[in-house]
Amino acid sequence: QVYLREAGGGLVQPGGSLRLSCAASGINFKIYTMNWYRQAPGKERELVAVITQTGTTNYTDSVKGRFTVSRDNARNTVFLQMNSLKPEDMAKYYCQVVARGRAFWGQGTQVTVSS
Repeated sequence: QVYLREAGGGLVQPGGSLRLSCAASGINFKIYTMNWYRQAPGKERELVAVITQTGTTNYTDSVKGRFTVSRDNARNTVFLQMNSLKPEDMAKYYCQVVARGRAFWGQGTQVTVSS
């Protein structure tokens, strides 16, 4: 069974930083592309950042230059460093992997950006 568990969300002021993590189990982590999504109330789930098995990264335009995705294959963990947070970044953040022909999701971690 594939499990993804996110952590690191919380309340932060605008301009602040948070580091999310997602620990994976049940897969050969190092061979998979890992994705971070987010979903704000009333909005569709949005792909935020991607990191491939080779470490190539990609970001949605609204977070470029502020967010950094990374991975630690020895710990089966993917990270999302979020800097210069804005109120519009407030959402529930999910990690996702497509493996064995389907998408697996974590339970999500809430990020609240407010003064």
